[in-house]
Amino acid sequence: MQYRELGRTGWKVSALSFGAWAIGGTWGPVDEAESSAALVRAVELGVTFFDTADVYGDGRSERLLAKLRKETRAPIHIATKAGRRLNPHVTEGYNRKNLTAFVERSLKNLETDRLDLLQLHCPPTPVFYMPEVFGVLDDLTAAGKIQYYGVSVEKVEEALKAIEYPNVQSVQIIFNLFRQRPADLLFEQVKKRKVGILARVPLSSGMLTGKLKAESSFAADDHRAFNREGAAFDRGETFSGVDYATGLQAVEELKKICPQGMSLTQFALRWILMFDAVTCAIPGAKRPSQAEENFSAADLPPLSEETMQAARSIYDRMIRPLVHHYW
Repeated sequence: MQYRELGRTGWKVSALSFGAWAIGGTWGPVDEAESSAALVRAVELGVTFFDTADVYGDGRSERLLAKLRKETRAPIHIATKAGRRLNPHVTEGYNRKNLTAFVERSLKNLETDRLDLLQLHCPPTPVFYMPEVFGVLDDLTAAGKIQYYGVSVEKVEEALKAIEYPNVQSVQIIFNLFRQRPADLLFEQVKKRKVGILARVPLSSGMLTGKLKAESSFAADDHRAFNREGAAFDRGETFSGVDYATGLQAVEELKKICPQGMSLTQFALRWILMFDAVTCAIPGAKRPSQAEENFSAADLPPLSEETMQAARSIYDRMIRPLVHHYW
């Protein structure tokens, strides 16, 4: 496992870390015993950073991580998020009363007195232009409720605005072989400001595993079944906003350049780690076997410049026109 510094926190976290959305919900059925086993296996493989949110399974994901920390006593960091409990999810909801209540609920779920890292959970764009919201986070930090804070964003533009606030330590954004825009400008800026990047949806909702087919079906409560057009939340969260059939075609092209000895999953994760601005990628895992395939990718050799250029060429030709200008 590789370890990289997260912002200005002083933490060194695993370059491949655990995204706990899938063990919470909206990814089909969840077996809690199997999810717990996947979390334990991740720790055994050197994972030290876990990303969750208060809405993943209505707190189930947070509670599973509290159990992990208690049972393994591993020196891990847990990042959670706040904001998406708002209904409706509107700018005005990001106020002191609501954010404080969300933090208190997460503290209870995670069985702790202080959150390691709190992230605003993809708020509406105007929130990033409201210094008073970040002032609330500063106050919660001063009160000892949170240690550090960051943001989770949909758009590069939101990230660029967020890092202007001096105490933002991290930006979580979709970055993968199908969503390459963050590397164009954002990465240069976060490196200047020493802000961490958490690359979420690194496998494009499973598309970049190479295991999905045209006839693949998804459970009714799986966002890959109900959110392809953004009916529930931003459509960019599902298959990176790429049309399903096009995604399958691009995957076939990627398989042709996948280095020998790597699965497509490992190739996709190792590609992300080629960017030094990325602190960690956060693939999910619902089973120990998935954890093993995912987290072993950090130990694989770097990709060649030829392979990196070929991956960019596939993106430019097949994916860029569909997503690059949206996010």
